[in-house]
Amino acid sequence: MKASRIASALGLAIAAAFPGVSSAQQMTLMTGPQGGVWVPLGGQLKSMWEKAIPGLNITATPGAGIANVRGVDEGKAQIGFGNSSSTVDGLAGVAPYPKKITKVCQMANLYPQYFQVVALADAKVNTFADFKGKSVVTQPKGNTGELLTDITLKLNGLNYQSLSKINFQSYTDAVSMMKDGHAQVFTLGTTIPASSVMDLASARDINLVPVDDKTMAALRKANPGYQRLIVKAGTYPKQDKDVAQIGYSAHLVVSCDLPEQTVYTMTKTVAANVNDMASVNKAMAGLTPKEMAADIGVPFHPGAAKFYKEAGAL
Repeated sequence: MKASRIASALGLAIAAAFPGVSSAQQMTLMTGPQGGVWVPLGGQLKSMWEKAIPGLNITATPGAGIANVRGVDEGKAQIGFGNSSSTVDGLAGVAPYPKKITKVCQMANLYPQYFQVVALADAKVNTFADFKGKSVVTQPKGNTGELLTDITLKLNGLNYQSLSKINFQSYTDAVSMMKDGHAQVFTLGTTIPASSVMDLASARDINLVPVDDKTMAALRKANPGYQRLIVKAGTYPKQDKDVAQIGYSAHLVVSCDLPEQTVYTMTKTVAANVNDMASVNKAMAGLTPKEMAADIGVPFHPGAAKFYKEAGAL
């Protein structure tokens, strides 16, 4: 009994000395759909963070931009990948969020995301309006790519009922459907070049459908988190010209309740391992603390803010 009391006292002393470790030994990290870059990137972050914080154990699970933010807000996860545009929607309580999120804080911006609209060359889809009567595949509901598909259709006087069929699939299954001709248009929100689009382009002739000025202006009016990005010619096979797409930032969100020291160490670890992460996702090459700390309208976790202030980024 005496020994157990001593062990208990020792445990409390360690917990007091290292609050970040004791409070955060078990965490859940929500990543993305299978076939997307968030899954391998999440695996790398898990390894880096567990190495940097002794005793930390992270479980990485599949997710999606909107679902991840809700998951962190509801306490189902402590860390998640998000998209700036849809996270800002969550703070405002805009659909598809049922209410305002209040427990989600910003850790770091990572890289630009592109809402890519990929059509089979023989589908004759050159604008969003051409979706009418076509078979479209996008991600499961709760994913930013699916949300943008729905929004851009409505901005062009269409909806899911205007299509011959709407399919909600992982990137991998979506590519299979496109290859087999069971879908004519594939929409996804991820980095460029997307491995799933490269896979599709190896088997079928494709073209990227550009965002028009009217759609882009309407999006930005509703949410300034959206921006017009350019997919440079040559990014994909047979892409002979620049194509404008809808863009936003991929970022990491954390529970505002996590200890300051834990999030400080996690943020510092991300900044120190940019080159390693760029080996998984080239879009992260050259990421600086200043870019990580760019204001996207989501409040910083105090631990992240502490690191950025030390780094001269805030």
